[in-house]
Formats: sequence, structure tokens, C-alpha cells
Amino acid sequence: MFSFSGKRIGIDLGTANTLVYVVGQGIVLNEPTVVAVTVEENRVVAVGREAKEMLGRTPGNIIALRPLRDGVIADYTITEAMLAYFIDKAVGKSRFAKPEVMVCIPSGVTQVERRAVLDATMAAGAKIAYLIDEPLAAAIGAKIPIAQAAGHMVVDVGGGSTECAVISLGGVVVHNSVRAGGNKIDEAIANYTKKKFNLLVGERTAEEIKITIGNAFVENDQTSEKNNSLGTIAKMEIRGRDTITGLPRTIELTEVQINEAIYPVLLQIIGAIKGVLEQTPPELAADIIDKGVVMSGGTSLLKNFDKLMTKLTGVPCHVTEEALLCVAKGTGVALENIELYKRSIGKK
Repeated sequence: MFSFSGKRIGIDLGTANTLVYVVGQGIVLNEPTVVAVTVEENRVVAVGREAKEMLGRTPGNIIALRPLRDGVIADYTITEAMLAYFIDKAVGKSRFAKPEVMVCIPSGVTQVERRAVLDATMAAGAKIAYLIDEPLAAAIGAKIPIAQAAGHMVVDVGGGSTECAVISLGGVVVHNSVRAGGNKIDEAIANYTKKKFNLLVGERTAEEIKITIGNAFVENDQTSEKNNSLGTIAKMEIRGRDTITGLPRTIELTEVQINEAIYPVLLQIIGAIKGVLEQTPPELAADIIDKGVVMSGGTSLLKNFDKLMTKLTGVPCHVTEEALLCVAKGTGVALENIELYKRSIGKK
């Protein structure tokens, strides 16, 4: 049984979702990274799921916002309040001793951005704050034997950023980070409906479209009329506001249209992966072709994304089990075995 004095917490601080792992208990929290605050006093009204329900639906005196943008802190004060809320929820407010907290961050962030995360974590009530790079945490969570003298490539496609890294001997050899992920895909869908159909849709609707009929790789025969009549193409009714009349309107979208909308963002993500493969030492590149690329993160669950990556990079790609929880689990395991991974961990 764990005492409150010994609580150790791993936090996967994502742009879209935040997951909290408590050593000895596993993942105890999985909530959207959204905070609702009052406009005048900047006082936090709601955090997580409750705040996400308010996105695009708040009255004038309250705003619901995402305090992280592209994987880094955009609003320091609100991030601190949100971290304090998640820590309190995970270990209880009546804690006798401050917990040790490890936070996961994108590998491409600057020293200033790293410092901001450490400072916010300490201010939120941590005794010691550690930082771990996202690709490393994803690799540990995916049960990849990273300590071996062999190359493993991990791609973590999150909401705000995509992290690609080649890992060998317990450390990151080559890494690349691109600030494109699930949120950019949502934006591309919203822009597409606006340009093509003069229909304005909100952030939540765009996300729903992506989850329901988003497809990264549409087969050529799927776009033909013959196939269309067979009804094999996924379709969805979308409601939004007409930009010309200003009135509500409903249209029907197909997965072929959504593929057209999101393809440029997918190419941007795959461009970052190619960049890493180009810089990888030959010995490790041979290992990667042999073992394939491991994909994690919520956006990696986009239909046929692994197929598209395999086709464009020429390297076999596969999505790991529990892709959403991978980074949080890896952060927790690294915290449990801190001595093993201390070379790769920042601390305050």
C-alpha cells in the first residue's frame, strides 16, 4: 500500500489530452487539456472534460481555452492551475508530503520552454519535477527494449505536435519535431468545409468528422463512381452555419473529400519522419527497416495512417497497442525506474 508521502506521478501533458499515471495504481486520469476561465478575473471555472463541453458554447464572461499550443505552454498561469488541479485529483488535496512529478514534453522544445514546464510543475505543488522526452516515453510505454545496441524508431503523433526519434542504448540518437498533429487536421477540415461549401463548423464538429470518416489513404478504386454507387465510401451529415446567409445548414461529406482536405497536413507529418530517416546512421537504418516504425499517440489511430506512411517512406509502419496511453505509461515506468533512465531525464 502506498503512503501519501511516497506518491510519484507521471503526467503526459498533451495539447489535446492530459493523462496522469500514479506509480502503483496505473493511469488514474485521462481528461482533455482544456480550461474554462472568467474573462475579468482570469479565475479557473472548470478543467478537463467539463471545460471541453464548454468549447464554443460559453457566455461572454467565460472563455474555454487550451493552455498548450503545439505541445508547449502558451499560457503559463492557466497551465499551472490546471497541473495543480490534476495533481490534487490524482493524490487527494489532503496530501502530507508533496509528490514527485515527471512530465512528458516534446523533444524539439527550447530550453526556455523546458524551464517553463519545470517551473509550472513546481508551482503546482511538486516536491521534485522531472522532464522526459515524448519519443522516449512512447518507446518505453510501447515495451520497446530501448537499452539494446539496436535502432528503434518511434513516431508519436499527438494533438499539437509530431515527435519522431531513433532510439538506441537508452537515448535519443536522431530526433525531429514538427508542430502539426490532430489539431492541424481538425483545422484543415474546418477550412475545407468553409472554402468548398461556405459552411462554418466548430472545433468539436471538425474533430468528430475526423474520428468518424477521416481516412489517410483512400484506394484509387474507392474514388470511382462505380464504387460510390455501391455505398462503400463512408459518409456523414454535417451541420454548421452558412457563411453567406448566416443560417444553419446541413451538408453531406464523404471520406474521399476529407482525405483531400487533410492530405497536406499528413504530408507535413511524413516529411518530418523522412527527415529523421535521412539523418539516421546506416547501421541503425538497417535495424529500422528490419523492425519497422512504431506509431503512438491519438492521431496515429486515424484510419489507414500506417498504410500511407508505409507507402511514402518505404519502411513498414505499425500502430502500437493502446496508442493513446503509451506515453503516459512510459512516463510512469521511467519514474518507477528512475536510475535506469536518469541520463535521459531533466530534473529540478
